[in-house]
Amino acid sequence: MGYPGDFARWLLASDTSDIQVLKTELNLEPIRADSVTFLQIANQILHLEFQTTPKSKTPLDFRMLDYYTRLKREYWCDIEQVLIFLQPTSSEIVFNTQYVDKKTRHEYRVIRLWEEDPTPLLANPALLPLATLARTDSPADLLTPQVAVNVDMIEETDERQNISACVQVLAGLRFDKSLITQLFREEIMQESVIYQDILQKGLQQGEERGKKQEALQLIMRQLTRRFAAIEPEIEQQIRTLSIAQLEDLAEALLDFSSQSDLVNYLGNISLTQPNQED
Repeated sequence: MGYPGDFARWLLASDTSDIQVLKTELNLEPIRADSVTFLQIANQILHLEFQTTPKSKTPLDFRMLDYYTRLKREYWCDIEQVLIFLQPTSSEIVFNTQYVDKKTRHEYRVIRLWEEDPTPLLANPALLPLATLARTDSPADLLTPQVAVNVDMIEETDERQNISACVQVLAGLRFDKSLITQLFREEIMQESVIYQDILQKGLQQGEERGKKQEALQLIMRQLTRRFAAIEPEIEQQIRTLSIAQLEDLAEALLDFSSQSDLVNYLGNISLTQPNQED
């Protein structure tokens, strides 16, 4: 079992090997978290949710209840939920471990990584990325002689490259880039399949942003030519549309006779579009 299994064993203080990674999203999913993973351990589901900050459009406590009911409905087994905060904050949200609403009470576990003992994380190569964010009186000393040295000691090349990439990504939440680049060679980062995947996704997102910008410019030119000035509120709605929705709008506006047709069209989109939360 790979890294999720090592993390699960650390959380549950168990040496079980019967761990299966389930799909990372549910069929009814309207929520997008920083990172959500579901692990099946014997007759139990371990729901892990990582948050860099407590900021969320849907309150995190309610989100945990929402996940719980969906998981229970689909798998009907015991569910262990762990909400892991990565960056230090004084927000009351990171100290809340339950959702309460009149007669409803739902509890879950919270880990504030900056309060965790780094010792068990340093002892397991798969957990070294998390060790960079653990409790310490001297963060630089934790990264320099401990995490970096332990990464260098990993014998298997692919594993060393991938763990090094993960360490650098999470260390970036706490340390200056200059310190990280001093400790980890750039070529090791570049050879990691994890880094390559991040880079590829970044390139794809850049291409999508470029395509969307072109589509927006075309739509706005067409609308301005058709109806002269466009209300700022309407323009803002248009800017939130996806590329596919912009392409549909480009065809639909040929049949518009007034701005009210545009307003109605956008209204229909908002009614059918699912809400998505950060």
